[in-house]
Parts: sequence; structure tokens; C-alpha cells
Amino acid sequence: MGTLTTIHHFCFFLPVLFIFFPKISVSVDTLSGTQFITQNQTIVSQGDVFELGFFNLDNPGEWYVGIWYKNIPDRTYVWVANRDNPVSNSSGVFKVEDRNLVLLDEGNNLVWSSNITKGDADKYNPVAQLLDSGNLVLREANSNGETDYYLWRSFDYPTDTLLPDMKLGWDLNTGFNRFLTSWKTRNDPSSGDFTFKLDYKGFPEIFLRNKQDIEYRSGPWNGLRFSGVPEMKPLDYMNFSFVSNQDEVYYSFYITNNNLFSRLIVTPTGTLERLTWIPDTKQWNPFWYAPKDQCDEYSECGPYGMCDTNASPVCKCPKGFTPKNEQAWDLRDGSNGCVRKNDLDCGKDKFLHLVNMKLPESTNTVVYRSVNFKDCQAFCARNCSCTAFSNWDIRNGGIGCVIWIGDLIDLRQYTSDGGGQDLFIRLAASDLGTLRNSHSLIFLFLI
Repeated sequence: MGTLTTIHHFCFFLPVLFIFFPKISVSVDTLSGTQFITQNQTIVSQGDVFELGFFNLDNPGEWYVGIWYKNIPDRTYVWVANRDNPVSNSSGVFKVEDRNLVLLDEGNNLVWSSNITKGDADKYNPVAQLLDSGNLVLREANSNGETDYYLWRSFDYPTDTLLPDMKLGWDLNTGFNRFLTSWKTRNDPSSGDFTFKLDYKGFPEIFLRNKQDIEYRSGPWNGLRFSGVPEMKPLDYMNFSFVSNQDEVYYSFYITNNNLFSRLIVTPTGTLERLTWIPDTKQWNPFWYAPKDQCDEYSECGPYGMCDTNASPVCKCPKGFTPKNEQAWDLRDGSNGCVRKNDLDCGKDKFLHLVNMKLPESTNTVVYRSVNFKDCQAFCARNCSCTAFSNWDIRNGGIGCVIWIGDLIDLRQYTSDGGGQDLFIRLAASDLGTLRNSHSLIFLFLI
């Protein structure tokens, strides 16, 4: 599958206490095998955009090697090498050794390494280079910047930040997964509890988790945007893409204005935030964040329950369904969800047409990319386990087919101009009379 482009943002600035020391750049942007940096030295990308060096926060016994924006006055870190294994004092050394990037402590003990196996690198004479993208690469010295000669890149090992041109997702040939993990606290870069990972099973989407618990999900990509992110709008200076093919599945974003800085982070408190740097105010401007309301919370209204922030209460059941626990529902607890009023009868079932929907959690789905709408409906009708179907891509009037197997989880309905897409839910034929008398935006499709 080719690249699908769209637009969107995430980020927020976290103030941090710093201990500053005079910095000396050992070279413009590169470390050769005979060079190294220590606590008071840095390397700077060629365009003076990013800087790499040692830093310390509010614990004098914890030193890290990281990358930050060179000319943004509020120190903003975008990558940390040894986030879970700090050097105990300021005597560490960062260098290229034995065809690897390594961090050594004062006793010459290995603290962190790029961990490239000898067989992969034996034929190379590597140097480390910090690029203007913020990517630290280990490459063949005579490669002239050709990416085929990159042995290792920091973009493949993100910490809490997604920068332009970084991939969030999977290399399916190697099983390698790139994902974000929050800092533990705003002054502690060690791995926190929150992750933002793409799940490529079924209909791919990205999940924000607190350890193993899902806090928020993006909704699957529909060709224009994630179905659960209606704010994604085309912008002149930025675009977004989602790639899904036999080799890789990933999300990325790109900046067309070199003077614009934007980043997506997972904060230590469990939010996704995108910020853009505003030079006039010298501040990071919040562009987007999630979860942003009650309906962004995962499965707020339980199985088959629909969440709608314009309704009161926010949880409601689709036509043909009723609250599973009426008492809890009346007390504004919709977590038990909804159940069918009448049992399904596979040969006679109908479909509800719901509009402006964030598609259900999509791990247990089957995707047919070249199937038209009529055949998609027929596939779902013939499969008695199919509970809903929708288009795989909403462009050009709708392309492809996705069918859901099992309960529908984390449904959300938006306003008419607020995003989402059409979803067709399997309905018992005995609910037909109720539907025909309905004034809601629901349409009936006979099997």
C-alpha cells in the first residue's frame, strides 16, 4: 500500500531544572573514531539546529547523553541515549569505539552502546553524525550521507518524542517496533509508565497505554486521518502520512517549512501533546492533545455503547440496544455498555447505518482493500460472526472493506462536521419497526 497523507499534531513543553556548564563543540556535527566528547563538550548539527552532549537535571549523581534544540532558550530534550542507566558523575566519555557508539563511565565501564553486531559493521569505518533533523546516525565515513550506509540511527530508538521524518511503527521484515515511552517525571528521563505504540493487527491504529491498560486510541487510519482525530486538517507547512504494506506499517509527519519546529510527545502524566515553537513569543504552543474529553477515554461507554460529548449523559445505546445495567446507566456509569434487545438471526439480520463515527477498536477485524461496498455488506452478512462493517478508505466515496468480529468497543459519535465516518452495525430484524419510526440519522440495509 502506498503512502496516505494527512495533517495533524501532538505536543507540550515540560519545564525542567538544569545545571549548565560551558560547552565546547569538538567539531561541527561529526565524531570520528579518534574523537570523543566529555561533560563540557558537544557536537552541533550542520545547520545549528540540534546539539548533542552530556546533561544533568536535578540529581547531581545522574548524567545523561542527549539531544536538544540548539537555539531554543528553554532546553528541550528530544532524545536520551542512556535514559535508564545514568552515569554517576560527570566523567563519562561518549565516542565511536569498535564500530559502535558507546558511553563509558570514569572506570571505562560500558554504560550504553548502539549495540551493532560485529558482522554488520566489520567492513565499515564508521563515524557518528548529528543531522539537522535531530537524527544521530552511525555511518560509513565515506558514504557522503547515503542512507544505505547508515549502520544505526537514533530515530529508530525514540524516547518520548516523535520528530518530523521519524517513523512510529513496525518494520515487518525484522519485527522491529518504534514507539514512544514517557519520561518517569519531568525531571527524570528514565522510562515511565506511558507508551504510544502502533498495533498493526487487523485495521492498524495507535494506542496510548498506562503499562498494559489502554488509555486512548487514535482510531484506524481512513485515508485522510485517524478516525478518532477529527482535528487532523491539511496545512500548508505540514503533512502527515500513514504507510501500510507488506514491509512496514508506520505513521509519520513532515515539515515543509525549515523554520518551523514541531514535536509530538508522551508526557509523564499520560497525555499525548503536540507543540509548535513560536519564535515571536519564544514559547511552545500547544497545537493538539489527547485525551481531551470524557469520550476520549478508552471504552467510556462499554461494549456497543456510543459516547457523545454533545449528549447528556454522554453514553447512549444504538437503536436496537439497551443498557446492560440500567441502574448504573442512570447513575451516569456507562462502563457496562449495551446489549441487544433481540437476538440475531444470521439469515434475516439487518444493518444500522451510523454516521460520523469513530470506528470501534479494530484489532479483531478483517480487511479487504479492493472490495466494493456491496460486496463488503455481503461478506459481513454471510459471516454470522460479523458485527459491523465499514470502508477501509473514505476517499473517492469509499474504498475497500473492513469487517468487525465480536463486540464493538469504544464507539464515539461526532457532530456532522467533526470527523468520523460511516459504520454499519448488524441488527436483529425484529428491531425493524423501531427503526422505521426513528427520526435519528440511522438508515436500514436489508441483507
